[in-house]
Amino acid sequence: MGQPAKVLQLFKTLHRTRQQVFKNDRRALEARVKINEEFKKHKSETSPEKIKEMMKIGSDVELLLRTSVIQGIHTDHDTLKLVPRKDLLIENVPYCDAPTQKQ
Repeated sequence: MGQPAKVLQLFKTLHRTRQQVFKNDRRALEARVKINEEFKKHKSETSPEKIKEMMKIGSDVELLLRTSVIQGIHTDHDTLKLVPRKDLLIENVPYCDAPTQKQ
């Protein structure tokens, strides 16, 4: 896959992730504008090294959004309800303070 195709794929992936992570949050969904601005700002970049560096940053941002952001909804003036996405919920492995030796 050529570099322009990879850039387009990252652009689309960032927007899909934005839609999933900020679902039903109109204000946060405006991150669309920032994504579009950043891609437009660097549209004429020709240096393969610089493009590779920016692609790495974009991929890191997408991963961070997808794996670390949880929506919170204000339910009261001092209460926040967390709404984790199903893909963030993982098995909770209990911590053992004194592990036993394997026989």
